[in-house]
Amino acid sequence: MLGEIPADALGKTLVHEHMLVDFIGADKISYDRWNRDQVEHKVLPYLLEAKQAGVKSIFDCTPAFLGRDVILLKRLSEKTGLHMITNTGYYGAVNNKYLPVWVKKETDKQLASRWIREFKEGIENSDVRPGFIKISVDAGKLSALHQKLVRAAALTHLETGLTICSHTGKSPAAFEQLDILKIMGVKADAFVWVHAQAETDRNLHIKAARRGAWISLDGIGWGDFENYADSIASLKQEHLLHRVLISHDAGWYKPGEPDGGKFTGFTNIFTQLIPLLNKLGFTQADYEQLLIKNPASAFALSVKAG
Repeated sequence: MLGEIPADALGKTLVHEHMLVDFIGADKISYDRWNRDQVEHKVLPYLLEAKQAGVKSIFDCTPAFLGRDVILLKRLSEKTGLHMITNTGYYGAVNNKYLPVWVKKETDKQLASRWIREFKEGIENSDVRPGFIKISVDAGKLSALHQKLVRAAALTHLETGLTICSHTGKSPAAFEQLDILKIMGVKADAFVWVHAQAETDRNLHIKAARRGAWISLDGIGWGDFENYADSIASLKQEHLLHRVLISHDAGWYKPGEPDGGKFTGFTNIFTQLIPLLNKLGFTQADYEQLLIKNPASAFALSVKAG
């Protein structure tokens, strides 16, 4: 939100966080459901805490129709000096509750044209452009509608070079998406398997990483630190640390709840996870790989066709 930034200038980066999420549904959501001044007052201390821990860039993964607010993000970025990166795309999980009505009738090309327009012209008449694509699918075999979202993301990537982050969870949906992308001519390294920690079989993390996908272990805001440490260590043991992304999935100002509800900060990686990884022999170079090099590589604008 401080303007266009080269990927190699992102610095220490959190790739999956949320400043605000509104669960009211696509048919009811509107910007008048929250007060930006109140949200800013609640969120700023947590962002400054992350900045104190060395964070320079945060990817806000709240999609359109779930509370994406680029004016709010721009204000937070200007107040903190942090780079805040927003997204384009639509969120299909939770039985399509957060999809606008036109998604069902439009083709994959028509949906992609909407997302490409945001990249080229800015989001909602602003000068803010998305830095990645955020979609989501329900668990299990993909519905025809969710397959269309994946194809639209592929078309958008091929036009813009934006990386595809898909809220996925367990592995069957992840591998089906990778297969669709391959058919569409998009390489696996354009795909981030969001919430890969939901898949407890670490061999499947390894399989997807070897295929080229990014393995995003991104719920560290909510505990289970030993499991995260072990999952990251297993990927390192297989020489796949360069395919791993980590974040908290934290924050979550929730309109409709008193004072936005409970807000979770963005520092567990530094206060809880890294001490555990230290005991497993991780080095400063490993942390630079996870928090600086990997985000820069994953989100650099680059069409990965093949």
